[in-house]
Amino acid sequence: ICAIAHVTAKTMPRDDAEYRKGSAPSIHDPATRELSVVVPSYNEEDRLPLMMDEALGYLEKRQKEDPSFTYEVIVVNDGSKDQTATVAKEYSKKYGSDKVRVISLEKNRGKGGAVRTGVFSSRGEKILMADADGATKFADIEKVEEGLKNLQPWPKGMAISCGSRAHLEKDSIAKRSYFRTLLMYGFHFLVWFLCVKEIRDTQCGFKLLTREAALQTFSSLHIERWAFDVELLYIAQRMKIPIAEVAVNWTEIEGSKLVPFWSWLQMGRDLLFIRLRYMTGAWKLEAKKCN
Repeated sequence: ICAIAHVTAKTMPRDDAEYRKGSAPSIHDPATRELSVVVPSYNEEDRLPLMMDEALGYLEKRQKEDPSFTYEVIVVNDGSKDQTATVAKEYSKKYGSDKVRVISLEKNRGKGGAVRTGVFSSRGEKILMADADGATKFADIEKVEEGLKNLQPWPKGMAISCGSRAHLEKDSIAKRSYFRTLLMYGFHFLVWFLCVKEIRDTQCGFKLLTREAALQTFSSLHIERWAFDVELLYIAQRMKIPIAEVAVNWTEIEGSKLVPFWSWLQMGRDLLFIRLRYMTGAWKLEAKKCN
């Protein structure tokens, strides 16, 4: 298995310029915004508006209360086949392209690939990953910001604060089938056994990173689909980046792209390969420098 994992390991993607249309800023440049919000979107024309209305409503209110606060929202259209790009561009027209940017990938790369593209094009001192379904209340950014603040002093400017749904686990189990509950526990065990032991909920799509932490972790990221969160945190632990886990409000929204059995199977395979490929040296951590 180790030999297969090593031989089949793919080289790391380049800095995503080849996948997007037009030019964009780079994470290698100094920050010019306080916050960047990266929203990966695949066929989200129905769910995206609710999330964007809530997020932009909060961000605009915060900016009015504190004019020094600057932000940008980066919607990464991950090769959608519906009108996701059109919907996102309407917000860019309404709020201005300096506040809402839309990056369109020609082919679907998966959530991890979309987030990576947005992160590499971000301008913020802090970078927030937020799902397009709006399952996490956007105002809970204040909770993950507090989690990040409590980690200070940040070694080399690096820290990560993860939103967590672990406190809601008992309620969610009561609503799930036995089969889905079994899959969930199996996945959690594999995450703990193979990769990440200190974080109970690795999959919540609400994570806040300092710019330096985002540069270092995403520069070494290989997984482009559902298990990318686990690799991200695995890399962070290997780099000794401090990580906070903060409880956030979360509501399940219909329209999930996760297919229970096959998606969990793919993630289980990816977890095994994450551990084996780093262990055998097929994948290596790459330290990067900001300009």
